[in-house]
Amino acid sequence: MPEHAITAVDSKLPRRMIAVLGMHRSGTSWLTGTLQEAGLSLGECHTWNKHNERGNRENQAFVDLHDAILEANAAAWDNPPTRVVWGEEHVAEARRLLEAHADEPTFGFKDPRALLVLDGWKQLYPSIEFVGIYRHPNAVAKSLEKRSFMTWEDSLRLWYAYNKVLFGEYRKNRFPLLNFDDDEPVLDRKVHDVARDMGLSHAGGDEKFYTAELKHNASTGGPALPWKVRRLYNKLDKHGL
Repeated sequence: MPEHAITAVDSKLPRRMIAVLGMHRSGTSWLTGTLQEAGLSLGECHTWNKHNERGNRENQAFVDLHDAILEANAAAWDNPPTRVVWGEEHVAEARRLLEAHADEPTFGFKDPRALLVLDGWKQLYPSIEFVGIYRHPNAVAKSLEKRSFMTWEDSLRLWYAYNKVLFGEYRKNRFPLLNFDDDEPVLDRKVHDVARDMGLSHAGGDEKFYTAELKHNASTGGPALPWKVRRLYNKLDKHGL
């Protein structure tokens, strides 16, 4: 077991932890918000921003930690590292964040940056569980152009970097993998099944967290994808729910 690993009997920490994985602008907010309504505790998280009417459901403390880890490795969310090393201060902060939610039976977090620093979480909390989501590269590129004024080429570079990690992690240890390009009724059914299979109650109210009106960028149209991006998307699509 890694030196800093958390054991299952550590009463100072949540008994169960779930991380939502996915590229920016790929439906991670929808997935996280829906699982939150089904019983996943997120702690204090964002419930509104100008790019997401229902909020991105990110806990800012986790985002700040991930940014600090990336900065220490001469990287950033839009400049993925080739290798990441967590410093002692990062491990200590991660432990502190988890200890703050020790009374939560099932605690989770969502931040696309987590894909870039994932090995540290796996070493720290070996029993961490994952649920993932992906989206067509052109839809992500359209969204990043609007939000971050990013070029199509840069968006696809990022899409590939993030989703390569996502698919690689999926191949190591299979977990639920959703496609945000699915129609709303299909997504509703699939996420309901995921919540049930993960032992969440899915006991939300009549109002769903997400509806099709909040999906602003379609996957149809756009330039032809580079072969390696197209191949990775096809792999995700083959293995997704």
